[in-house]
Amino acid sequence: MKKAVVSICIVLVLLSCALLLFACDDAPSRREIAEQCIRIHIRANSNSKTDQAVKLKVRDEVTEYLTSKLDGCKSKNEARNTLEREKANLVKIANQTLYDNDFEYKASIAFKNEYFPDRKYDGYDFPEGNYDALIIYLGEGVGDNWWCVAFPPLCFVPESGNGEKIVYKSWVKEWLDKLFSNK
Repeated sequence: MKKAVVSICIVLVLLSCALLLFACDDAPSRREIAEQCIRIHIRANSNSKTDQAVKLKVRDEVTEYLTSKLDGCKSKNEARNTLEREKANLVKIANQTLYDNDFEYKASIAFKNEYFPDRKYDGYDFPEGNYDALIIYLGEGVGDNWWCVAFPPLCFVPESGNGEKIVYKSWVKEWLDKLFSNK
């Protein structure tokens, strides 16, 4: 009996190692992730409460505007071209939001390839590295920033409105659940 338990444990450890090696082989490299993404950053004028609050208002207006513009972009180039084409409109939106909230400073915008540290967004890991990014500066732009991924469009996905939650399945998880269930 003891030999059977030890044998099963050894087999499970070997299977786990094999699965980990298989999963790691298919994982994109840090450079590949950075090359496939476009980030968007909105940098507040400062870290004052009022500057941070208006940054979030600008975020809301910008994301609402870009949702329909980026919907349907099939490639990074297509998304980049869309963002480049919309830069003037985005500055107008940001400046109008600043004006509506009684701020005297203005917004500016740049498309850059910039270094960013490791970050997590919506359950995804974005490793440190150089990313293409659309950056909206509010005033001096030295305060904390809000960011998301514009392509693939993780922050500009229109809501379906049906309230259904997307459920992902994994045959490995199902197999392990069956293996270790007491049923």
